[in-house]
Amino acid sequence: MKKTKTLEETQIKRLLNGTKLTRHSDRNRLIVCLSFYSGMRSIEICSLNVGDVIDREGKVKDVIYLDKTQTKGRERQTVYISTVLQGEIQKYLDKYSYLKERRGERLIQSQKGGGFTSMTLQRVFKELYKIVGLDDCSSHTGRKTFCTELGMKGVSVRVIQELMRHKNLQTTQMYMMVSDDKLKNSVEVLGY
Repeated sequence: MKKTKTLEETQIKRLLNGTKLTRHSDRNRLIVCLSFYSGMRSIEICSLNVGDVIDREGKVKDVIYLDKTQTKGRERQTVYISTVLQGEIQKYLDKYSYLKERRGERLIQSQKGGGFTSMTLQRVFKELYKIVGLDDCSSHTGRKTFCTELGMKGVSVRVIQELMRHKNLQTTQMYMMVSDDKLKNSVEVLGY
């Protein structure tokens, strides 16, 4: 697997602020949030329909069920949505309220009104990173950062494996990055 960079909190904030400089700032912010706050892949983000994220009453769901056509491995997957990400989705749908009536349409739409392909969404990510000077990042950076940060906050690697939707624990461990600073900080928790 190609080494993908993980971002620090300040870089994530810079990226989110950078979305404001784009023509489709609200859409681009939601794309970034879906990646960093849920660990979703590009293929999963671009295949989300409005009905996948809201219930019949129009309330944002806390769990998204992806069918096999929406995933990398062609298997049904479950994505858990934090309250922070629920708020971002709600803000987006409040601003573009017409989408609530179009449950079968893509949540993330291109300028022409249709959905993205995984490849075009990957290019959007590249452009967003480029705007804020993070040229060495890819569409997988959010996913890798999601995984690494959960590990650094003490979440069990088995729980992270489930959240990442990996079959093998080794795959999850390959995503988790360790830096010298994180190593130094981790030994500070000991104090006999």
